[in-house]
Amino acid sequence: MAEFASVDDVIKYLVERDWSKPIDKITSFIKSKVDEAGADGVVVGLSGGVDSALSFTLAVKALGSDNVKTLVMPDQRVTPKEDVNDAIELSKSFGVQPHIIDISPIVDVYTSSIPVHEETDTMPVGNLRARIRMTLLYYYANKYNLLVLGTGDRSEILIGYFTKYGDGGVDILPIGALYKSQVRKAAEIMGVPKKIAYKPSSPRLVPGHLAEKELGITYDIVDAVLHLYFDRKLSKENVCSVDGIECSHVDRIIARYNATHHKRTIPPSPSIEIWYP
Repeated sequence: MAEFASVDDVIKYLVERDWSKPIDKITSFIKSKVDEAGADGVVVGLSGGVDSALSFTLAVKALGSDNVKTLVMPDQRVTPKEDVNDAIELSKSFGVQPHIIDISPIVDVYTSSIPVHEETDTMPVGNLRARIRMTLLYYYANKYNLLVLGTGDRSEILIGYFTKYGDGGVDILPIGALYKSQVRKAAEIMGVPKKIAYKPSSPRLVPGHLAEKELGITYDIVDAVLHLYFDRKLSKENVCSVDGIECSHVDRIIARYNATHHKRTIPPSPSIEIWYP
């Protein structure tokens, strides 16, 4: 049987802990990677959501506000004004003046230049937005000798809930060891306003885009399944025995993990043995 009786028990275990050591380890990680690269700091895209907010505040703690640049890159067709305002206010509250770039005209240039583009291409254009943001971040990184600070958490990474070469195109992933539930708690501890820390997650790639609605499962269930199955190495049957988790949830999450393996590895190539008889 599983050690935990319910999903709530798993989440409580994940979030109710002494956060001082994990935060210190993450900030030390950021600083060491910047130093190793000979970079002058980091640049991060602020979306108004919790993942980018926590990544940003940890970077400021690690490097100081003078060594962190923020880009706010809305597309007025899909980005709520509230998210833009939250991102700007958060950046300024930590002493960093944000660079605001409306990517709508850039998206329009791309779509108007693609012969096969159709108005119904919702997801291709959504992923295009993520990839445009990535190129802007790297422009700033190249210009100012910075690393691109990734904002993906462990929940998103394991189920492949990110755009390949979009928000997945980064130099370091400081919160890549934290589940979404842990990110929310750590953000609150780091001084991120609760309205951001507990805002419903959304990539904002298409109008009305909400992560849990697209996934069909709450992040608490995702986190619980991932922790029990991958960290605790419990069997599927034992994971299904936890109150609040259905076997269909476990099947769906494992299927997403398997189907998105290509997102977590470098592109494959033939073995060097092709050169030998």
